[in-house]
Amino acid sequence: MILINLLPHREAARKQRKDVFNVSLGLSALIGGVLAGLVFLWFQTQISNQEYKNQILKTEITKFDNQIKEIAGLEEEIAALRARQQAVEDLQSDRNLPVHLLVELVRQLPDGVYVTSMRQDGKNVALQGVAQSNERVSELLRNLNSSSPWFSRPDLIEIVAGSVTLSPRDIRRVANFKINVKLTPNEKQVAASATGALPVKTAAAASSPAAK
Repeated sequence: MILINLLPHREAARKQRKDVFNVSLGLSALIGGVLAGLVFLWFQTQISNQEYKNQILKTEITKFDNQIKEIAGLEEEIAALRARQQAVEDLQSDRNLPVHLLVELVRQLPDGVYVTSMRQDGKNVALQGVAQSNERVSELLRNLNSSSPWFSRPDLIEIVAGSVTLSPRDIRRVANFKINVKLTPNEKQVAASATGALPVKTAAAASSPAAK
C-alpha cells in the first residue's frame, strides 16, 4: 500500500527551525547578558580596588606632606639656631678685637711714630698720627702691608709737614699723617694674640713725640 502524507510538512519544518532559532537566540542573549554582567562586576571590582589603593596613596601622601612640613620647620629652626650661634660667636670674637687690634698696631709701629687717633668702621681702620719723618711713615706703611697678618692694603690719605715745640728753643719738624687700612683678622690670629698682650704705645696729642 502506498502512504501519502497530506500534512503541510514544509510549514512544520519551517516552524521547527524557527523555534530552534528562537531558543538559540534566547540562549545566546542570556549567555551574553551573564557574560556582560560578569565583566561589569569584574570592572567594578577593579575600580573599587583601585579607588581603595588611591585612597591609601592619598593618605600616605598627606602624611608625607605633613612630615615634609615638619622637616622644613625643623630646618628653619636649625638655621635660626645656627644664625644665633654664629652671632654669639661673632660677638665673642669681636669683644676682644679692639684689644688685639691695639696690640698688633703697637707691634707694627716703627720707632718715632705715634698714633693720636684710631677709628674703626667695620673692617676699615682710620689712623692719624705723628712721625718724626716721612721715612717713618713709609716704614709704617710697609709694616702694615707685609708684616702684619691683621692688616692689609694700607692707603696713605694725607701727610702734612708740621712742627712740635718741645721747649722755647727746641722746635722739631714732624710729619702728620692719615692712613686707612683694612682689618683682616681670623680665629687663629685672635687666639694667638690672646695669649700675650703688649702695652699700647699711643699718644693723646700731637706733642707726644720725643727726640731719638
